[in-house]
Amino acid sequence: MSGWAKRKPPVGNAGAAALLALALSACGGEIVPRGRVAHSPPPRAVVQRPPAQPALETRQCFAKLESQAVAFTPLPDRSFGGGCSAIGSVKLLDIGVPATNLGAMTCNLAANFAAWARYGVQPAARLVFGTEIEKIETFGTYNCRPIAGSGKLSEHAHSNAIDVSAFVLSDGRRITVEQGWTGDRQTRQFLALVHASACKRFSTVLSPDYNAAHHDHFHFDMGGRGAFCR
Repeated sequence: MSGWAKRKPPVGNAGAAALLALALSACGGEIVPRGRVAHSPPPRAVVQRPPAQPALETRQCFAKLESQAVAFTPLPDRSFGGGCSAIGSVKLLDIGVPATNLGAMTCNLAANFAAWARYGVQPAARLVFGTEIEKIETFGTYNCRPIAGSGKLSEHAHSNAIDVSAFVLSDGRRITVEQGWTGDRQTRQFLALVHASACKRFSTVLSPDYNAAHHDHFHFDMGGRGAFCR
């Protein structure tokens, strides 16, 4: 036996027990087999649930918009607190006529607005003015607010209403509800036609004849239990 390879003295039972206890304390009480490396347990996978599928009525409305060649983007359902929400809403991208300030709109409102612009407003402009509608101006759609003079939430608070304020013609003329409602005969005729067309499509239509709060716009919404046109 060489001088550097000296045999170690045997370890007794007590010594072996002490060595085992030391090994256990060093590895946190776990014995790792030789040749294997201890790993921490893998992190738990984060489960991401897919968004809820739109209701059947909303899916049917999406199909209706697509069949009418209306470009739109479905929006996620959102609740803003205080009873205000945007459920089953879309963002209209192209209805054939440019329109300003279009935010979240319930799909049903959006479909009726697109049809009104295409089949109500454009024909009225051709008939009365002999020209096309270049743009429809609005005061917007979703707005978390009550009905004027009331504590009840407006349909705007549910993205279920839109306020239309003016129409720009291809020849550069701008027809406003505020000035045109009592304006010249031709302008009054045009606004009367688009107002009558709206009454066939929306649940509620309010004009300057309704009250002072609507002196400068038409209010359209899909709320209520029956048709109301004023």
